[in-house]
Amino acid sequence: MSDPYGWIRYQALRVPGRTALHDTVTGRKFTYSELDSRVRGLAEHFRRSGLGPGDRVAILSHNSTNVFEILYACAVAHLVAVPLNWRLSELELRTLVDDCTPAALLFDDTFAVRGRGLIEHGNIRVTLSWGTEDDTYEAAVRELQGFEPDAAAVEPPRPDVPFVIIYTSGTTGTPKGVVHTIGSVAANVENSAFAGDVSSSSVSLTVLPTFHVAGLHLFANAALMHGGTAIVMSTFEPEQTLAALTDHEFGVTHFCGVPAHFQIMSTLPSFEDARVDGLVTAVGGSPVPSSLLAQWSGKGANMMSVYGITEAGSTVLAMSDGNRTASATAVGIPTVHTTCSVRGPEGTPVDRGEVGELWVRGPMLALEYWGRPDATAETIVDGWLRTGDAAMVDQEGFVHIVDRWKDMFISGGENVYPAEIENALYQHPDVVLASVLGTTHERWGEAGVAFVVLSEQSGATKTDLEKWCRGRLASYKIPHRFEFVGDLPRNATGKILKNELRKAFL
Repeated sequence: MSDPYGWIRYQALRVPGRTALHDTVTGRKFTYSELDSRVRGLAEHFRRSGLGPGDRVAILSHNSTNVFEILYACAVAHLVAVPLNWRLSELELRTLVDDCTPAALLFDDTFAVRGRGLIEHGNIRVTLSWGTEDDTYEAAVRELQGFEPDAAAVEPPRPDVPFVIIYTSGTTGTPKGVVHTIGSVAANVENSAFAGDVSSSSVSLTVLPTFHVAGLHLFANAALMHGGTAIVMSTFEPEQTLAALTDHEFGVTHFCGVPAHFQIMSTLPSFEDARVDGLVTAVGGSPVPSSLLAQWSGKGANMMSVYGITEAGSTVLAMSDGNRTASATAVGIPTVHTTCSVRGPEGTPVDRGEVGELWVRGPMLALEYWGRPDATAETIVDGWLRTGDAAMVDQEGFVHIVDRWKDMFISGGENVYPAEIENALYQHPDVVLASVLGTTHERWGEAGVAFVVLSEQSGATKTDLEKWCRGRLASYKIPHRFEFVGDLPRNATGKILKNELRKAFL
């Protein structure tokens, strides 16, 4: 493993004229030679602006090739990149700024108002922006583009040096800053690359937000590590995304999304005749319905289910069509740098076939939570990360993610995992989105409530869905209520926000 900038430097010497980055919004394309030159210019601008090793560089932007340039420039200058969740309000963003105290903020003009508010609030001394005629970012890059510092003055960062802070989504409380190092990022990218068969001929399409690990590494940074091409789309737009995946001129070979993305694209009229032969599609972030896997596999995709977590990277477990099992809960095998253990409440390993909490370890683990030693000690125990996910390893060695521990509820004395019910609902041809919550029940203690988004042409009723579930689930798992809604609250990656759903409807 080398430092991340080392990948770019190497590819700039090996394949200087190959396209490294392609921005679909601006249409700009940069070769590896150009990318290397721009990264060095930006890193030198950071140095001359007074930024020093360890300073945080916050980024507030939709997906953009600039985000990747900033990331690699931080590696050169030994800075810490902090991509911020652009969906947050200014007040919420202030909380993050107060937490990580960045010395610099770089933003696109879409977020100019919030950006300027944060600069004033956080006393941030270095700022650059883009998206208008006054493009201070581009001016800074071009001024020093190709700058070559004295070799003795710039040493590659050590593997344990902090490199990126990714804030957790905050779906279970106040977001925490997950500190990834040079080494953990490299291991995470290698996990993604090995699992997805990424090579120098790979072309990845990124629509997941780059303030999360999947948006960065599945498969954009993996492609850049190997000398492939990373195409960057600002946000997920269903029609544009499906068009890009089926466009031979783009030649996309790798794509990552959450189940909701694939579900929504499958409802488009253009999906009926779509073909994505040979496309490697990583899908995760929430339980993946077997019907979705079959649907996209039928279009020619190699559907790779993945399990990731911010503290251990985007690809901790993975399974492609080649080793698919019949069970819908099977996520796959540990990736190349990952070791897994399923443990009981006392922290001792359980037997195969038994459900427990998934613990993982390996060089891809984050260093710590920024400024939260107590939270770090609770989550990382003797080098193992406690994921908080209920899991089981079957007799063949495949890891099954049953559900989040916190989402499980007990109905009539039986443990019920909402993911299992959701998977059954997703097999119904009219169900676009589904989420199940446990709620108080007078007789059974707790019982499930299913929130369902149906396709526009559907005539399915609550009785239809109850009957559907009765043929697939034990009686105690069948929701006692079905609620039809127009949409479900989701975060920027498309993950359904169950806490928001509970607050809105229960």
